Amino acid sequence: MAVSFTNADVNFKLPSKTALRKFITTSFETEARKKLSVSYIFCSDEYLLRINQDFLKHDYYTDIITFPLSETSKKVEAEIYISIDRVKENALKLKVPFEQELYRVIFHGVLHLIGYKDKTASQKEAMRIAEEKWIKVFEKLN
Repeated sequence: MAVSFTNADVNFKLPSKTALRKFITTSFETEARKKLSVSYIFCSDEYLLRINQDFLKHDYYTDIITFPLSETSKKVEAEIYISIDRVKENALKLKVPFEQELYRVIFHGVLHLIGYKDKTASQKEAMRIAEEKWIKVFEKLN
């Protein structure tokens, strides 16, 4: 199980699952020079809010939370929780297609595992550039 996708409390069918799995694995291994084992869990706003409150002590909605579980010199294991509610709302606010926003968030989580951060303005800019690059490459391949 290199990359898996499951649902928590939502009924969601991920588009391009096989292509995403392959792209994420290849892109991560190329950039990080490590193997990846990641579980994506798609959920609701309320589900992710509880995780945010319980584990991070944050009392606000978010679109994604990435939990690195273990890392060695050869492998990274993680869980990535994504709120489908937030992705839908963000797509509307940003006036982009849902799938594009979904891919941005999916890639965002993996980029954190590679080492990208998003706390400062310059980190956010670097993260956004990397997200856009991955989206363009993925869309070109598919």
